[in-house]
Amino acid sequence: MKASNLGNTYNDFVVGDTIKHNLSKTIFESDNNLFSLLTMNHHPVHTNVDYCDKAQHGEVLVVGTLVFSLVVGITVPDISGKAIANLEYESVKHLAPVFINDTIYASTKIIDKWITSNKEKGIIYVETVAFNQKSEKILSFRRKVLVPKL
Repeated sequence: MKASNLGNTYNDFVVGDTIKHNLSKTIFESDNNLFSLLTMNHHPVHTNVDYCDKAQHGEVLVVGTLVFSLVVGITVPDISGKAIANLEYESVKHLAPVFINDTIYASTKIIDKWITSNKEKGIIYVETVAFNQKSEKILSFRRKVLVPKL
């Protein structure tokens, strides 16, 4: 049996490549409720069906930071599993609403990479885009990740 590969090293990343992540996640009502409780986000647009029936989208919206967290998690086996540190997140964009029972998928493009002054570590600069089950873009963000060279 071959062990799973959690993450990649600097030399594995090729600028210009796009990785289609194998993991995906359907967001259930329990996910959204627990996340709302844990983060103290009690806005009725995330927790109150009656309120949402009368609001813009007509249904409960999933908390945006839950979507962001799930998408980051989806990328871990390919992007940051061997990371020394996630250095920076930037340009987080919520591109479309996410609803209960939506399924989230993601892909990541390698934008750039460079070796640090340490020479045994490198930084990869990537952009991740998340999609729902209808292939609609729902979220995008960029980040810099410090990874070992080998």
